[in-house]
Amino acid sequence: MPRFITIGYGDRSGYDRTAKAVRDAAHAADAERVRAGDLMGMAGKPVQVRNPDAAGVEVTPGPFLSADLPIAGFALIEAPDLDAAIAIAARSPCAVAQGVVEVWPLDPAPDAKG
Repeated sequence: MPRFITIGYGDRSGYDRTAKAVRDAAHAADAERVRAGDLMGMAGKPVQVRNPDAAGVEVTPGPFLSADLPIAGFALIEAPDLDAAIAIAARSPCAVAQGVVEVWPLDPAPDAKG
């Protein structure tokens, strides 16, 4: 089955403005996805990793990406197609609580076997 990476963006003020029943339903939908085998988690503190010309690793604290809202979490989900993945993302806490969720199709690496 196709896999998709989702990136949820949101902040506390948007979350707090959303009705508790709507938030609870979104958390229940996420919990069901986890029970079905999807991987989900909240975003921790990132680091940037570079290794130019394989000559030495450089690590820089903080995100490379910037957005109007902070990144709240990530998921690796399975869905039959992009439309189904969008339907899953649309029920997530970030999507319903004034945030946004990006859905990225996870295409196999060119040299991946299988």
